[in-house]
Amino acid sequence: MPIDFTAIDFETANSSSASASACSVGLVKVRDGVVVDKAGWLIQPPAGHDEFSEWNTRIHGIVASDVLGAFGWAEQFDLIADFAGDDVFVAHNAGFDMGVIKAACAATGLTPPAWSYLCSLQVARKTYTLDSYRLPLAAAAAGFTGFSHHDALADAEACAAIVTHASAFHGAADLVELASLAAVKVKVLKPAALPDPEGAEPTRRRLKVFFS
Repeated sequence: MPIDFTAIDFETANSSSASASACSVGLVKVRDGVVVDKAGWLIQPPAGHDEFSEWNTRIHGIVASDVLGAFGWAEQFDLIADFAGDDVFVAHNAGFDMGVIKAACAATGLTPPAWSYLCSLQVARKTYTLDSYRLPLAAAAAGFTGFSHHDALADAEACAAIVTHASAFHGAADLVELASLAAVKVKVLKPAALPDPEGAEPTRRRLKVFFS
């Protein structure tokens, strides 16, 4: 199995309810260690989680008016699933990004797939010797510099660069071997419990989108 994965990064409007307030996402598809596709878009956070805090806006620059007319979480979730397919996700501090998926799905009555994921922050700590393993510094160690930190797509590209470089550094043939050589774990997303008073299984809407 080659170095195949999808890197993902979210920005959030606020810190409500375990980061349910996704307001943008970046996705980068890697095949055999090479970026072959990428996409990013704004998201209207779920109702009740859609207040934009001054602190978060200061970090990523997104305000409430920017997401007017954007797909809501339930409307765009299939786009993420369709883009990733059966890939392992990678993210920097992956617990946060997987937590966004879990919390936003729980807030909108959706059940995400049991996606496997790998944390590039953990990989970086086992690959480089740095004073800090924040994304810009870890990406620089992988030779990826000059990107706009806290832009979701740029951050996903930086994350992809770390995992690709670390795979070559460790001589890994795939992500499972990278995890083994770096002594980290490929984990599995466990959806948050959803209220289901009528016993009906949640459904997902199907949307089509073209990526460039």
